[in-house]
Amino acid sequence: MKIDIHTHIFPKEICDNREKFFIGEPAFKLLYESPMSKLVTAEDLISMMDEEGIDLSVTFGFPWKNKDFYKLNNDYIIDVTRKHKDKIKGFGCFDTEDKGVYDETIRCLESGLSGIGELAFYQSGIDEDALIQLVPVMEVCLSKNVPVMIHTNEPVGHNYSGKTPITQKQIYNLAKRFPDNKIVLCHYGGGIFFYNLLKKEVKETLKNIYYDTAASPFLYGEDIYQVTYDLAGSDKLILGTDYPLLKPSRYIKDMDKASLPEGIKEAICYKNAARLLNLL
Repeated sequence: MKIDIHTHIFPKEICDNREKFFIGEPAFKLLYESPMSKLVTAEDLISMMDEEGIDLSVTFGFPWKNKDFYKLNNDYIIDVTRKHKDKIKGFGCFDTEDKGVYDETIRCLESGLSGIGELAFYQSGIDEDALIQLVPVMEVCLSKNVPVMIHTNEPVGHNYSGKTPITQKQIYNLAKRFPDNKIVLCHYGGGIFFYNLLKKEVKETLKNIYYDTAASPFLYGEDIYQVTYDLAGSDKLILGTDYPLLKPSRYIKDMDKASLPEGIKEAICYKNAARLLNLL
């Protein structure tokens, strides 16, 4: 069994007319202005899953600022999860600056979605204002025992589209502000798990933090899987491909190169996600 916890899909209307959705959406334009940046539908996702041997995908759209845009995308995710409930679980997504996020969070979860995300703060990083904006979302998700996925990235190294001005302190403050929420940090949480080596406080603060592998082949060598597994905890690392950025086979290839024991691969590719999603 394999679960991919990080994929993006869009209605055909957005896939075929992306330029219409650049207006007032600087982050979407930044990431998808290039025709090389793929936009895919649910049918594309399911076809890839069948080809790659993925049993279940968690999927979502984009953190749109425009309420009409995020409702369009979330409605699509809701519809897809109802039609393909054995293969797809969906998360609701939006820009947390919008005043309607509390109602949208409730609407998405009561419509059958399994969490909220991928939320992102592309321009600000996760500053104090961002933490305040997250409060209503986190309260609802905590009450319903569902995860929240948040875009993070390493604050050093080469620049690329979508790399936010985030700091390790901001990521840590996020964990401290919402200690009881189940939070998935994309892209290994920018490496915050390294600080589990500290003797005081950090392990307790990060106890409910999970990490996905999104974009790993572009960012890290194969050793990252074993290192994260060792430092973050055996139940905290989850396969996330960021499809259509990459297909799962790219990640599995790197895991094989790392000579991971089958038990670790099974945890990363299935068991940890299944527990997080309350499937086990």
